[in-house]
Amino acid sequence: MEALDNFLIGNYLWIKSFHVISVIAWMAGILYLPRLFVYHSTVKKNSDSSEMLKTMEYRLQKFIMAPAMISSIFFGMLLLKTKGVVDWQSVWIFIKLFSVLCLLFIHHKLSIYRKDFFNDINIKSKNFYKIINEIPTLFLIIIIIMVYVKPF
Repeated sequence: MEALDNFLIGNYLWIKSFHVISVIAWMAGILYLPRLFVYHSTVKKNSDSSEMLKTMEYRLQKFIMAPAMISSIFFGMLLLKTKGVVDWQSVWIFIKLFSVLCLLFIHHKLSIYRKDFFNDINIKSKNFYKIINEIPTLFLIIIIIMVYVKPF
């Protein structure tokens, strides 16, 4: 256990950097996929545009969002395990972790919506996806404030 502690402390800045890089990539996908859904909801099913958007949505989710989410969680867990990084008596970490759980839920819901488009069974409007597009930004703001300001 001491070897792991030494590794984590010795590589803290690298782990933190990779965590931030992963989160940026994940958030880019979470913010872009609903925007694609806005466009997709306005085109005819089985059209060339619809098929192109299906491909874009699939690739964004499978090759950018999913790996970025997994690496965000992995590096985040390493940071949580690093001694001295988190004061578990503070409230900010629990607000941050709850916000991350909300982002995971949103990621999951976006996956369901993508499959609906893929199967040509989407029934939601472009306005629905415009609203969904804004929600992750709120959680991102909360997370950044909790991590950097630690107000609680």
